[in-house]
Amino acid sequence: MGPTGTGKSAMALRVAQRRPTVIINADAMQMVAELRVLTARPTAAEEAQAPHELYGVLPAAEPTSVARWLGLVQPVIERAWAEGKYPLLVGGTGMYINALRHGLADIPVVPEEMRATVRSMDNAALYAALLAEAPESAAHYKPGDTQRLARALEVWRATGQTLQHWQAQRTAPLFPQATFHMAYLSMPRTALYARLDTRFDLMMQHGALDEVRTLMALNLPADTPVLRAHGAPELAAYLQATMTREDAVAKAQQNTRNYAKRQMTWLRHQASDAQVLSPTDHPIIFL
Repeated sequence: MGPTGTGKSAMALRVAQRRPTVIINADAMQMVAELRVLTARPTAAEEAQAPHELYGVLPAAEPTSVARWLGLVQPVIERAWAEGKYPLLVGGTGMYINALRHGLADIPVVPEEMRATVRSMDNAALYAALLAEAPESAAHYKPGDTQRLARALEVWRATGQTLQHWQAQRTAPLFPQATFHMAYLSMPRTALYARLDTRFDLMMQHGALDEVRTLMALNLPADTPVLRAHGAPELAAYLQATMTREDAVAKAQQNTRNYAKRQMTWLRHQASDAQVLSPTDHPIIFL
């Protein structure tokens, strides 16, 4: 695991050079077929160096989710074991790893009409409603966290219970017999931020804009998760002539840095049992 841009894919290949390995994607956006460049998926040349699974396997119109990923990853892991290969999960979507290790939160389905009503609310209205109706749930979120606020509010209205309540009602983990070797990559914040800025500039040179143009042509519903992929909203604004190219790139870089900062915070609090590695460390924990 690790914040975006820390070199997880490169370290996975170093492991695969030392033992038979299947590299398995655990990043929500890297599951999307249309976004190889913008999500920093392994290149075709990198994928040729070792078996890679669950990269680019879903069309943009199909929502990614923890449950969907668990359904896909189970046979991949079982097949790796059957073939005597090491299943190495690589990615920054922490909720996927948590669900694999500890079980999936059994949250009831929200009626579509109720979901649509909540998702049509703006950020200020979402926060005010959740604060008024379920203040104990609102306390878990920042006022600007639109996606999580909407999820919390729709679950509260549909069930009369907070999202946190349902998250505590977990199903049994898929592989209770498994031993997990956990590590996350970390590096000094200033170095990571510079690396992310450079990476986005390279994305712009290698097709990121074309990917967003293709995404826009699909006319997906506004709440489709892939439309919030890092860089996608800003580049879409540039293509719609509501933002200059320079401003779009600068804002995308800033938002990516902000996301990396949130990932670092999450890892410190939610992956405290993991070994911390630098991108250049020898990945002995997996060998």
